[in-house]
Amino acid sequence: MTATPSKILVVDDEQSILQFVSYNLRKEGYEVTVASDGDEALELAEAEQFDLVILDIMLPGTDGYEVCRTLRAKGDVPVLFLSARDTELDKVVGLEIGGDDYLSKPFGVRELLARVKALLRRTSGRTSKRSATEDGPIRASGIMLDEGTHEAYFGENEIDLTPREFELLACLMRHAGKVLSREQLLRQAWGWQYVVETKTVDTHVKRLRDKLEKAEADPAVVETVRGYGYRIAE
Repeated sequence: MTATPSKILVVDDEQSILQFVSYNLRKEGYEVTVASDGDEALELAEAEQFDLVILDIMLPGTDGYEVCRTLRAKGDVPVLFLSARDTELDKVVGLEIGGDDYLSKPFGVRELLARVKALLRRTSGRTSKRSATEDGPIRASGIMLDEGTHEAYFGENEIDLTPREFELLACLMRHAGKVLSREQLLRQAWGWQYVVETKTVDTHVKRLRDKLEKAEADPAVVETVRGYGYRIAE
């Protein structure tokens, strides 16, 4: 039986980028839909379910940040930002509003495809990992995390996590007491094969700590090991 190709929505107001990205994705066997502005992207996302959205930031009408916020309010489709704005602040903003990854223009085909495959693998792998889990919820530092229901709690308080924050916490809790480098977290939690940018881990750890604090957990349970990475206490 032939596997159903993943559906990808590519949003960019530069026709050359749309053609370049869509052509190379279709060559890899993906089903690609394109949009040239934010409003069109939201209409398409409302009408059809996509496995991944590749999204420019500077769009006419509704910009990429607002498109991402709207998508996040309705579901957890992975979002890969493409942008000529490559400052650290731009990347942090994109990640903090719910983006899963950020690729600066100009970029090469191999890096684009590696990021796309990693995001799709992480999303599709989540279901198989849940079905294979037989030991029940994971527990560490007073936190209970259930990969089957995709929920996390501290006592009675639910910890409201994005899919990426959930995968980060799950990875740390599976290795409770052990230090994981940023590279290990990128590979194990999110399936990145090619680790180019590790600061994204720091951004997500900060967001995770904020979520823990809102749920009345001690954010310091996610410990920074200076010069190496992070761990969570058992």
